[in-house]
Amino acid sequence: MSDNSSIEWTDSTWNPVTGCSKVSPGCAHCYAETFAERFRGVPDHPYEQGFDLRLWPDRLSIPLLWTRPRRIFVNSMSDLFHEAIPEDYIRQVFEVMEEAAWHQFQVLTKRHERLAELAPRLPWPANVWAGVSIENNRHVHRADYLRQVPSAIRFISAEPLLSALPDLDLEGIDWVIAGGESGPKNRSPRPEWFRDLRDQCLETDVAFFFKQWGGRHPKARGRELDGRTWNQYPALPELRPKGASRAQRTRLAASA
Repeated sequence: MSDNSSIEWTDSTWNPVTGCSKVSPGCAHCYAETFAERFRGVPDHPYEQGFDLRLWPDRLSIPLLWTRPRRIFVNSMSDLFHEAIPEDYIRQVFEVMEEAAWHQFQVLTKRHERLAELAPRLPWPANVWAGVSIENNRHVHRADYLRQVPSAIRFISAEPLLSALPDLDLEGIDWVIAGGESGPKNRSPRPEWFRDLRDQCLETDVAFFFKQWGGRHPKARGRELDGRTWNQYPALPELRPKGASRAQRTRLAASA
């Protein structure tokens, strides 16, 4: 949980769930798992249970207490559409996002099938973005499931990018994030993979954000692609330009 995230494409992170399990090659060197498992068994630590799945109902109200509008990455330490998360709890998360209409919420998942299954039963206010991770060409079909979701903004995270994506269809997609894998076991991407993806975005008028080259020390390699940074964001629908009322914040703080 962070109100000032180091993730380049968001402002804050909100984790009403922590912990996850691997579903595809992009999960192999999961940064969240590596971080959480360092604290397994530490009494009273938020990750005392390591990366085992855990719901945090007491965290649900946090975005309502943040009055400054911001982009919020939902479940940076989990996957909101994990099969072990009850549908009712997912709905509670969506109800908070709907109420906190002055923020923009970025919901990213690798569970594309469950996303599409539950989408018709969830509220999709204009401030909730839906995204899927696509790390290689074998998983471009996740975009087909994403297109079924009635969100105002649909996005793809191609990070870590593990292959070119020649079969990716960007119809109905508003934003693409791309980046290489970081950490000591990183799998190095080829520059042409990013160039091809950028060019696909330019040709189809999709916003493109290049996050990093990756590597053991990703900051050292920088974020420039062909001599410039790519920090594009999708055009946004109009959001409610105010925070929670003082009375509402007081009530939420008392119940948290």
